[in-house]
Amino acid sequence: MDRQVVIGSRAPVSISELPGTVWVIDSQQLQEQTKGGVPLKEALGQLIPGLDIGPQGRTNYGQNMRGRSALVMIDGVSLNSSRGISRQFDSIDPFNIERIEVLSGASAVYGGGATGGIINIVTKRAEAGEARFTSEIGVRSGFETHQDHDWRVAQSVSGGSEQVKGRVSVAYQKNGAAYDGNGDQVMLDITQTDLQYNQAVDVMGSLDFAFANGQTLNLGMQWYDSGYDGEKGVNLGRNFQGLRGQTPFEVEGGASFDREPHTERQQFNATWHVPEVLGHDFYLQAYYRSEEMAFQPYPSITFASGAIDTNRSYYSASQQDTDYFGLKSVLVKEWDRVSLTYGADFEWESFDSDQALFNLDTAANTGGLVADEYARVGRYPGIDTDSKSLFAQASWKATDDLTLSAGVRHQRIGNDVGSFVAAAQQIQISKGNGTSADAVPGGSKDYQVDLYNAGAVYKLSKAQQVWANYSEGFELPDPAKYYGQGSYTLVGNHWSLGRHVNVEDSALDGIKTKQVELGWRHYADGLDAQLAAFYAWSDKSITYNRTTLLVEQLDNKKRNYGLEGQATYWLDDNWQIGASALAIRSQQKIAQRWQKQDVTAASPSKLTAFAGWQNGETSLRLQAVRSFNLSDDGNVLASGTFDGNDHKIDGYTTFDLLGSQALPVGTLNFGIQNLLDKDYTTVWGQRAQVFYGTNATADLFDYHGRGRTYSLSYSVEF
Repeated sequence: MDRQVVIGSRAPVSISELPGTVWVIDSQQLQEQTKGGVPLKEALGQLIPGLDIGPQGRTNYGQNMRGRSALVMIDGVSLNSSRGISRQFDSIDPFNIERIEVLSGASAVYGGGATGGIINIVTKRAEAGEARFTSEIGVRSGFETHQDHDWRVAQSVSGGSEQVKGRVSVAYQKNGAAYDGNGDQVMLDITQTDLQYNQAVDVMGSLDFAFANGQTLNLGMQWYDSGYDGEKGVNLGRNFQGLRGQTPFEVEGGASFDREPHTERQQFNATWHVPEVLGHDFYLQAYYRSEEMAFQPYPSITFASGAIDTNRSYYSASQQDTDYFGLKSVLVKEWDRVSLTYGADFEWESFDSDQALFNLDTAANTGGLVADEYARVGRYPGIDTDSKSLFAQASWKATDDLTLSAGVRHQRIGNDVGSFVAAAQQIQISKGNGTSADAVPGGSKDYQVDLYNAGAVYKLSKAQQVWANYSEGFELPDPAKYYGQGSYTLVGNHWSLGRHVNVEDSALDGIKTKQVELGWRHYADGLDAQLAAFYAWSDKSITYNRTTLLVEQLDNKKRNYGLEGQATYWLDDNWQIGASALAIRSQQKIAQRWQKQDVTAASPSKLTAFAGWQNGETSLRLQAVRSFNLSDDGNVLASGTFDGNDHKIDGYTTFDLLGSQALPVGTLNFGIQNLLDKDYTTVWGQRAQVFYGTNATADLFDYHGRGRTYSLSYSVEF
């Protein structure tokens, strides 16, 4: 079926006309996964060939597309921010998702951040008619203990006339504990926070107006709140001796945190469509997003002769807030064989953050289970970002079978960084070591970038097309982790600033990713297939310093190349089989040689397969996913050689069994996730050991995947 999507060109276009890899995950595909117990991040890793397998905690860090970062949107509104916090999928309940449109590869269609691709989550909206109610309830458990259970409930009501219709929904989920394939509780993630003992509420509302002159107005609202709601935490040992390997880490009761990890987001958007403005279709979208993201209390402990060095140690949790709003305007003009889409985007973002400091003696005596706040200091400098863009995309149907397209985007970005006393000095002052400090001066820096794309798609038949394209994407390193840094000397009771980062002179440059792609797709005769070969490269790379956890920019080259594809085939009216694959290699150029990219950033290759059966009332699906081994050459030394401490991510394979049964009233869905009860460490768990291994022993970051887990849900529409 030749669907229309907006993700490829900002206006509705048939997939067969697009020279690129496009995937559409419809409601039925997604609901089969999520109602069968597969969480959203993991379901997307199963259903989107170019997307990595999803972590099982709150973060989706490293869940790349084609080895690079993805731009994630809800109804065309970006969830990415200048501060690179990876919680884009901790943003919506699947109950409210109608479909997901995916464009693989570097793109500038929606601005920066899409160096690996774009994922646009399209929410459910009302249909005209009498009031329609949808109810859903579900449970999930591995039956290890009485705490091993998750449950959820959701309700929506929708309806209206052809002129005015609306939908309101509420979805609630409460998680308990999770256990691995050996029956041991999964270690709580104290780095990027966990989803065990978590409570999530997603409230959405929409109104759609259709006017007599053909104009439409669509309004949308969301409030999403997902956070820790429990009494258990990780016991780090009395006086934090677990960090030194002296005592084992245990998940225990008695946790009490003055700041608890959570994600809270409010989002509003309005889209106005006018079908006739000087011969154009006109689209205008206005939107606003406000979010608060709080983290788990985390130990930054230095030991001296086996004891805590109280001057250099602290226990803290940050909160990082973003306000984001913008306007997008699009004009579409159609001629006989030519179409032109052009417009302008305007976006503004304000970022602020702080850090709660907890009583160190209390935390040490309780192994970190009690976090009593005694002070609040800054975490990163405040940053205001504005972006202005002009873009144009043209398409020419050269023949009945050949379509050529090209586009350009000019984007200007400005960063306004506030003056900031370095976080380390604020912590020292809170301890009584000094009473004042110089601020690292702020400043402003402007960037601009021009991005181009060109492509061709040729129809071999009504069911088959081949394409070739060139595209560019753009991203900036995380400015919050770069600015506001300096060296200080304590003179009397005042911290005097020495060398420091200067915003105007030391601003990070933008990193442009370029990509070429060749592809083929087929949709007919029971066979849906798509295959693309890609090669993406950039002249600079972004990396994290594993000791300071700061973002650094390297003047070296980075490339990703490989194959992405999927094929599904109906054997008859009842049986369907399918498979997808991402075969990828990620490299960076060091000392004039192509070397493996760090495992903290590179993507493992991936393979999925399934067999499904259905007869109209009953359906069954057995699916498997394989994440392959990944390794690097170790840490890069100043000489351009490696230290020999290579890192490795071990691959694993898991199986799920999903099914549904239509009842006289409603539908029963069921599932068994990790069918063979495989015990494994997730990709994120292995990456976290590399990221944070200098802070504690590896056991603290050894996040295992959930063991065999049973799910049952019931849904009904009336």
